[in-house]
Amino acid sequence: MGLRSIYCRITADRFGMSAQKHQYHIKTTWTGNQGEGTASYQAYSRNYTIQARDKPDLYGSSDPAFRGDRQRYNPEELLVAALSSCHMLWYLHLCAEAGIVVTDYTDAARGQMKMEEDGGGCFELVVLCPVVTITDASRQTVALELHQRAHGLCFIARSVHFPVLYEPQVIIQ
Repeated sequence: MGLRSIYCRITADRFGMSAQKHQYHIKTTWTGNQGEGTASYQAYSRNYTIQARDKPDLYGSSDPAFRGDRQRYNPEELLVAALSSCHMLWYLHLCAEAGIVVTDYTDAARGQMKMEEDGGGCFELVVLCPVVTITDASRQTVALELHQRAHGLCFIARSVHFPVLYEPQVIIQ
């Protein structure tokens, strides 16, 4: 058993999740057939709908650079959002455990993708920029340090193969 497997098992045991597996079911439906299907690159819309049981629909498209609808979320934005929200949820959990009262949390996350010669692309990095407000000035150092721990525990950050950096700020209320 590798170190990562042992670490995952120990972490799972700590949170009462020993050997649990979680599955996520999403239905993605392309809604962009404008009468000709994909007869040509210009003939179809890139719009789609994401559905999950008992949740509102999420409307997506491709990035506007790829003929997408700028009023809909694109996959690249959703990846950055997944990294940002996963980090936030772990961070809030760790603060609650440490007795640090967080009263506000925002993150102006950004991702950078590069295009390849074959037309594909890949993310080079994502930078999270959380601004956290806490109530106790004496806990500011610990509050900053917990970002590193949250980063190490984030399910999404542990699943991607590009750097996820973080530049946190802590404000005292």
